[in-house]
Amino acid sequence: MPTADVVICGAGIAGISAAYQLTVRHGLADVVMVDDQPPLSVTSDKSTECYRNWWPGPGDTMVRFMNRSIDLLEELSAESGNRFVMNRNGYAYLTADPARAAELERGAREVEALGAGELRIHRGGTDDPPYPEERYDELDPGLTGADLVLDRERILRRFPFLAPDVVAMLHTRRCGWLSAQQLGMYLLERAREQGLRQVRDRVAEVVVRGGRVAAVRLDSGETIATRRFVNAAGPLAPQVGRLAGVELPLLNELHGKVTFDDYLGLLPRDLPLMIWTDPVELAWSDEEREQLAQDPELSWLLATMPAGVHFRPEGGAGGRMHLLLWTYHLDPVETVFPPHFDPFYPEVVLRGLVRMVPALAEYLGRMRRPYVDGGYYCKTRENRPLIGPTPVEGNHLLCGLSGYGIMASQAAAELLAAHLLGTPLPGYAGEFLLSRYEGPAYLEKMAAMTSGQL
Repeated sequence: MPTADVVICGAGIAGISAAYQLTVRHGLADVVMVDDQPPLSVTSDKSTECYRNWWPGPGDTMVRFMNRSIDLLEELSAESGNRFVMNRNGYAYLTADPARAAELERGAREVEALGAGELRIHRGGTDDPPYPEERYDELDPGLTGADLVLDRERILRRFPFLAPDVVAMLHTRRCGWLSAQQLGMYLLERAREQGLRQVRDRVAEVVVRGGRVAAVRLDSGETIATRRFVNAAGPLAPQVGRLAGVELPLLNELHGKVTFDDYLGLLPRDLPLMIWTDPVELAWSDEEREQLAQDPELSWLLATMPAGVHFRPEGGAGGRMHLLLWTYHLDPVETVFPPHFDPFYPEVVLRGLVRMVPALAEYLGRMRRPYVDGGYYCKTRENRPLIGPTPVEGNHLLCGLSGYGIMASQAAAELLAAHLLGTPLPGYAGEFLLSRYEGPAYLEKMAAMTSGQL
């Protein structure tokens, strides 16, 4: 019977990052990664592929966790010659509602206090701090925190395509995006060089004897003897958890993205991730409204839609593509592969973006065929991950990474390796354990948590 020091279930960014940590960073000689799908193909490349250290409380857990993960991503970028094209374009949260502008300021002061960096406020006065407007690759790499701009003239001078009634912009700085596929492949290549074994198969059973992991049986009939198993199965983590007799408090949401061809050249390329933080009423003609009102299955499109429609450039300076994203249905769903998206999803997202960028109305009725894909955000109720041991000895979790798996992957894998190998744990480790739900203090804190999700 073959053996392994560790068997990892899942070849997404979580599983690959765990394999990298164990083999490259810790020199573990015998690590096996099992997945019946090609690496990074189910969920890892289906998101915005963005990162940020700007996270709400209560407590500084998520800020510290993401700051550590971004530290590690920046190290990987430097050592690989930025093979995965990591940038510092930032995020721009925008509103046309003065009340929401006040909320942005209150929230930003909170996140500043949690350690995400200095908040610089620009109100349009002569004593305003300087507003950094250089390209992301020319910015001081030490620039962190955020710039809250409450001066409409300055906002529109920087982004003249925005809706003219915009009143505030929170431009967070230790944020940007990267190529998840290239990051994952770089880590995978390094792990292979150190002996990682990949098995194209499906985990059928986690064999537990005497309360601890003893082996992993595969669909093919092969059994691998091991005393350490990692559930890094992304949206399939709940099913894999049951294979070891562990129920996980996870749910799945379906999130889509649209790859949009800006063939009219209406949008600049040197942009942050642009996020509209106000609820939106879609732009319809009177005739369209009448038709929608008469269709019970589509009349919901006349209602006020949730906040959070966003977009970013995709590709280099000479490209035309942008990623458009908006999750307006957040009900938990059953996982189906490949995922199914409403055929009118691209138009709904585009119509939502018209509120932020009025010029995009030029594309209504003349949008070139967009490409739609996406994946499942596998998340806990409070949207914090599950990392570490379970009541079954040797059974470990690296899951529940929701829509932030790319940005969290390196700190999450580092934390998992510390649990597996018995090295010192960071201070935030306890808040990611499955056992956290047994503590009254954590449950009380949960009541005050927001998801931090766009």
